[in-house]
Amino acid sequence: MRAVDTNVLVRLVTRDDAQQLGAAEAFVARGAWVSHVVLVEAMWVLGSVYDRGPGDIATAVEMLLNHEHLTLQDPDVVTAALACFRKKPSLSFSDCLVLEVARKAGHLPLGTFDRDLGRLDGAERL
Repeated sequence: MRAVDTNVLVRLVTRDDAQQLGAAEAFVARGAWVSHVVLVEAMWVLGSVYDRGPGDIATAVEMLLNHEHLTLQDPDVVTAALACFRKKPSLSFSDCLVLEVARKAGHLPLGTFDRDLGRLDGAERL
């Protein structure tokens, strides 16, 4: 399966450039894989560049999870991270994903200096 880069994912979500959107849709039409790194980068771009809030970011992740042509890396982990993010939108989606990746790998607790992240089950504030 082919993979996509962050900018392709951003085009699919924002739909703000018709030419690039068409190319992105054509590329993923035969199926494409999205790594955790690309997903996190795309959500960072949505928040930082496009000024999207936590609700919009959560909706974007959900849309990507349900996209008919995209396969996200460890979709069960992404789904758990999305649930975490929806419960605690003061965290970043990436914080939630890091915690859920560690949980799936069996490497808890996750040590952190982040006050909010440190309050979650599976994390330990240092």
